Amino acid sequence: MGEQPVRVLVCGDVEGRLSCLFSRVQAIQKKTGQFDLLLCVGEFFGATPEAEAEWQQYKTGAKKAPIHTYILGAASQETVKNFPNSDGSELAENITYLGRRGVFTGASGLQLAYVSGQEALQEPAPAHCFTSKDLSALVTSLTSSSKFRGVDILLTSQWPQGVWHYGNNPELNTKSCGSSSIASLADKLKPRYHFAALEGAHYERLPYRNHVVLQENAQHVSRFIALAAVNNAAKRKYLYAFNIIPMKNMDPTELVKQPPDVTESPYRRSAKDKTETQKPPFNAADEEEPVHQFFFDLSRKQGGASRGHGRKRPSDGDGRGQDGHHQGQPKQPRRHPQPTGPCWFCLASPQVEKHLVVSIGTHQCYLALAKGPLTPRHVLILPIGHYQSVVELSSEVVEEMEKYKSALRDFYKSKGERCVLFERNYRSQHLQLQVVPVPLNHCTTEDIKEAFMVQAQEQNMELMEIPQHTDLKQIAPPGIPYFYVELDSGEKLFYRIQKNFPLQFGREVLASEAVLNIPTRADWKECKQSREEEEESCKQLRDDFQPYDFAWDD
Repeated sequence: MGEQPVRVLVCGDVEGRLSCLFSRVQAIQKKTGQFDLLLCVGEFFGATPEAEAEWQQYKTGAKKAPIHTYILGAASQETVKNFPNSDGSELAENITYLGRRGVFTGASGLQLAYVSGQEALQEPAPAHCFTSKDLSALVTSLTSSSKFRGVDILLTSQWPQGVWHYGNNPELNTKSCGSSSIASLADKLKPRYHFAALEGAHYERLPYRNHVVLQENAQHVSRFIALAAVNNAAKRKYLYAFNIIPMKNMDPTELVKQPPDVTESPYRRSAKDKTETQKPPFNAADEEEPVHQFFFDLSRKQGGASRGHGRKRPSDGDGRGQDGHHQGQPKQPRRHPQPTGPCWFCLASPQVEKHLVVSIGTHQCYLALAKGPLTPRHVLILPIGHYQSVVELSSEVVEEMEKYKSALRDFYKSKGERCVLFERNYRSQHLQLQVVPVPLNHCTTEDIKEAFMVQAQEQNMELMEIPQHTDLKQIAPPGIPYFYVELDSGEKLFYRIQKNFPLQFGREVLASEAVLNIPTRADWKECKQSREEEEESCKQLRDDFQPYDFAWDD
């Protein structure tokens, strides 16, 4: 009996159209069976004489609501008169006013939190408004318990501000929509369902998670649903029906299951934006001493035609003004982070094997032929400056890296190939994003994904699938060793490395019989070419890639 679902109907602004609403409810119940309760958000009463006359019929008992109906308080000064006080009470048979704010727990164990009215913009607050004290009291009453995980349902009149971030957009002007206080409330109470109204719109946001993937224990998802007014002329949805098993009665594993379309929480965005506008406590690009940088023009020894980029960079000390920039030339981008010792992959380093370079981006990244490549078109995307992993990259570097990814996908597609990317942030000091093409006729993306999963399991590793809308930075803080795969479908696989990770794992999977079927090439050392072979391979790849190279246009 404990797992019997509660059947719930939720309605948007009624605005006094009680008979219309209850007729619709009766029709639904006749067709699908009895519901346990009806919840009304937004403005329940109307301010017209017709609405007042209709309400009197229910108030006097001449008419009766066909279902237990629970309503929020006034959302405007005109309807305050219909509520005797702020504590909640039965206004008519089967119609109960919940109150200004509070928690309602049904016999089933279903827990419902609610806040009536709109956010107060002045003190003292009008009767149809709530204050920050109301919200604080509500949050404290719930979260003070160590067993608090969230509430089943949250009812508010106003929308939470910014609820559309990371999700699908509502069909209304969002600039003046919603309350930031309600957004904060929803973030703290973690409702499984949050309903609101007042905007005259129907909007069902994609479900969002209440935890940080791989950093916090999995929690249930939240769904926000806004409903339109009853019997609205645009015929927007105003009634929502669903079944819900109270949280307290659910198996924890079932409760935290994540749907495939789940997104990040929209309420963590504002804090993130604030921190992004502030200078971080330490930025290697600002702190490192400048070094003499070695840049080169790809138009000469590599044998290609003149690149025409106009991007040959000077070394420090020549033709510069007192500010360190070329006189009469545009200001150069800020200095890249530099290694503390020798690095084979920093473009500024004398150790870099420049004959392997395929393309140099505008300021942030470059493309190079892989040493001992799996296939002739196996390349690396690398940052020009010294960054250890993707999660440490600045936004400018990420942007250019994405441009290279996009260009390579188009390039491989023209060759009848799909693109697999992987990164091993373990026992390496400079980020190398490996990009390996796999012929379309060899296997499907699902085959590649399964190959990674199976071979990981065989080595007692569990590859996690990262949800589609999740940024790698959100699950892998800087300094944490990890292995990461990105498939051409957009699917991403992640493993947080503990110890003894096989260094050639990515190559081994792709070289396996299930994918490229070239197992002898799993170790790059077994695939090494002579200098002359590398130069010839790179020249061929550079010429082939040139039509897709965005750097040619800069």
